[in-house]
Amino acid sequence: AFVNLNYDKAWFHLATTKDKVEFALFVLRYTATLFVFVIGLKAPAITSTQLSEEYQNLAQDQENHSTFRNAWTKMRTLMPFLWPKKDFLLQFRVVMCFALLLSGRVINLYVPIYNKKIVDSLSERPLVFRWDWVLIYVAFKFLQGGGTGSMGVLNNLRSFLWIRIQQYTTREIEVELFRHLHSLSLRWHLNRKTGEVLRVMDRGTDSINNLLNYILFSIAPTIVDILVAVVFFVMAFNWWFGFIVFLTMTLYIVATIMVTEWRTKFQRRMNLADNQQKARSVDSLLNFETVKYYGAEQYEVDSYREAILKYQDEEWKSSITLNILNTMQNIIVCGGLLAGSLLCAYLVVYEEGLTVGDYVLFASYIIQLYVPLNWFGTFYRAIQKNFVDMENMFDLMREEQEVIDAPGAGELAVIRGGGIDFSNVTFGYTPERFVLRNVSFTVPAGKTVAIVGPSGAGKSTIMRLLFRFYDVESGSISIDGQNIKTVKQSSLRKAIGVVPQDTVLFNNTIKYNIQYGRIDAPEVDVIMAAKSADIHEKILTFPEQYETAVGERGLRLSGGEKQRVAIARTILKSPFIVLLDEATSALDTQTERNIQSALAKVCANRTTLIIAHRLSTIIHSDDILVLKDGVIVERGRHEALLEKQGVYADMWNQQLKNLESGSSGDEQPSQQQGLSNGKPVANSGAAAHHHHHH
Repeated sequence: AFVNLNYDKAWFHLATTKDKVEFALFVLRYTATLFVFVIGLKAPAITSTQLSEEYQNLAQDQENHSTFRNAWTKMRTLMPFLWPKKDFLLQFRVVMCFALLLSGRVINLYVPIYNKKIVDSLSERPLVFRWDWVLIYVAFKFLQGGGTGSMGVLNNLRSFLWIRIQQYTTREIEVELFRHLHSLSLRWHLNRKTGEVLRVMDRGTDSINNLLNYILFSIAPTIVDILVAVVFFVMAFNWWFGFIVFLTMTLYIVATIMVTEWRTKFQRRMNLADNQQKARSVDSLLNFETVKYYGAEQYEVDSYREAILKYQDEEWKSSITLNILNTMQNIIVCGGLLAGSLLCAYLVVYEEGLTVGDYVLFASYIIQLYVPLNWFGTFYRAIQKNFVDMENMFDLMREEQEVIDAPGAGELAVIRGGGIDFSNVTFGYTPERFVLRNVSFTVPAGKTVAIVGPSGAGKSTIMRLLFRFYDVESGSISIDGQNIKTVKQSSLRKAIGVVPQDTVLFNNTIKYNIQYGRIDAPEVDVIMAAKSADIHEKILTFPEQYETAVGERGLRLSGGEKQRVAIARTILKSPFIVLLDEATSALDTQTERNIQSALAKVCANRTTLIIAHRLSTIIHSDDILVLKDGVIVERGRHEALLEKQGVYADMWNQQLKNLESGSSGDEQPSQQQGLSNGKPVANSGAAAHHHHHH
């Protein structure tokens, strides 16, 4: 319709059939477009973007903060990952990539210029057949990419070169993060969900790659292109053209950013609603049994429907804002195109200064600038999201280590066989509540000391402190007279072997799990350790013997077998000190005996600290400490403690009673299997099947 404006009969005096058909088609197209727009407003799914996961991890309090507040500092954190310090080849690649980027900008300028030259050679008399120009034009197109600037040869080459740099970045960050995670304290790990931490890692490394890609290869080049275009139009045409281009593009970018910022809160609400819907379904299905008990299926279905409706409501709002954004972008670009084209056409007709080629040049150049800008809103949002992910990752990086080697810490020298000495140790996981108060005891080298007491008395805490997962508030712990704070953590932990309460095995072969005690140990030693732990025979009955895979978290082995694998692992490590956290779960008498004899071998001539739940297992200890509410209330050998008629004697009698009545008491659940079949002889204090430690 615009093209035909000049003809008198053009508009509604449709003369020929051809005109009528054209006009009919135009009207059709126009109504169809309007119809699509209306549908877009009404039906959310049509416009849902690829970035649906966005902002899921943004907290609510960030409702409307701009993400670009401290963009510069964030970019600075990115810089070291851009420039591979150690690798000369990679640095060369980085330089090549930037060279390709620059040449791309030059070509973007020359494509429209050659287009103009060709049009002029065909429209001005004398007409000339300039095949060389056509060749050059197509060659440039080939380098630039099929008109859209998508993936021309230059871009392909650049992304091919960039892959290696991206891999380097990912590798550096992931390894650094993994090392950092292993250096954080136990307290930190107990407070975080592993899945969450891994997700932060994944998203963080992805976000760094995406940010570099978007900023270096999409946004920066586009902005350079716009500036080049403005300068070119001012020089080649007149300053009006430069002004039109500049104004259009600036308005476009500003409008995009403003609308996108405004959209963000709708987007965020949509994601919160989405999360709630997912949480709702997961929660409901996990509690399947409960739902059945109370016949609440219909209620669950209804509330799930509610959650979906809520989400779709938010999604609808979010997609309306997307339509508004697209329409605004369109209006701005077409406004610029209209102004420039009218001006250009006017000058071609009346000023004679410009040629048909110049009109073609202007039109094609503007479109070429507009295509990459089309993505600007998407990139802007993606960059926002990626900045958030990156910040989450850098927060992980900045977590402080709690337990740090003292400067100049030496190796732990175990001279006298590793005597342990606790003096006035006070400790609490939180400042308000102390778990241990003024605890003092010694374990002479080579002796066995047991700690008993009700659950929650701080027994396991003593082990964790000795292993230096935490530092004590006051008092000190020393081994062979050396305060454990002054020696390297690695050397301290090398000297101590731990058999934990419930053994967690790696999802790997049995051999791998035993060998973990000393990773470079030869197979002979592994088998020796397994024999000492009384599990060698059992392993030989497995289908692939030592190469049998242990199921997820060690599920294919029985409790007793797992514990013996752990004991074998500790024997292989051959530490000076053994910490033994006895399993609470009741094992059958036979297993119990096997484990007892295996433990006796581990503990022989080593300093041993046992945390006991079944008193029968510790009758032969050199010393027994009774811990209650973080304080040692009694200490001594088994017989002496029984004569005292104190806390220990009560516990002992309680376990006897449980045995006789055949039921299990509340305090120490089902402990009777630890005793010999029948009533132990309390005064002699020797249950029939026990191996002596000394």
